[in-house]
Amino acid sequence: MANDKGLLEYVRKSTPPPFLLKTYMLVEDPATDEVISWNDEGTGFVVWQPAEFARDLLPTLFKHSNFSSFFRQLNTYGFRKVATSRWEFCNDMFRKGERELLCQIRRRKAWSSKQQPIAPIQVTTQELEEDQRSSSTSSSSEYTTLVDENKRLKKENGVLSTELTSMKRKCKELLDLVAKYAHLEKEEEDERPKLFGVRLEAEGDRERKRKRAEISESASILLSQSCI
Repeated sequence: MANDKGLLEYVRKSTPPPFLLKTYMLVEDPATDEVISWNDEGTGFVVWQPAEFARDLLPTLFKHSNFSSFFRQLNTYGFRKVATSRWEFCNDMFRKGERELLCQIRRRKAWSSKQQPIAPIQVTTQELEEDQRSSSTSSSSEYTTLVDENKRLKKENGVLSTELTSMKRKCKELLDLVAKYAHLEKEEEDERPKLFGVRLEAEGDRERKRKRAEISESASILLSQSCI
């Protein structure tokens, strides 16, 4: 039993808490740098876009989208908010490229009279209100953008539908002209007399030539319009 307890204690001390490991993964991932990343020194991390962080990233690992709940969790692990102008958090054992140090961070227990608590993360009412306004403004802006994009796509779809109808009509007219041209050629072959195997010019040839010229001209116009 003693050996089992010792093994469990070893595993507990050598395995980072899930919250810290997930947070480290988010900060370390270069794909999320625009939203959350290390500070310049690598001694802490910055949540650059709290609204997007809560909406898009928190649900992927923490199953919630509450930014306030996230920084309360940070507080229980001894993180400090070190800047007033941005959401920057630090812990001496949370450093870039030193993931093994996470095992030394432990969740704070209830304080006894002899223990000195670590100063909690201080978040002012103004910062919370700004965060809420940022989230609301971001959502409103995204909704307006989607509405405008939808209107633009509907307009483009209408234009394309009109052009498609016009092209179908021109294609039909062109096919009709080709059919007429072929019919005239056949009539000319059938009606023109032969002399010693050579076709002679017959009555009506000039009229058929005129019609062929008209058909050819119309076909050229239709083809040029289709290519515009």
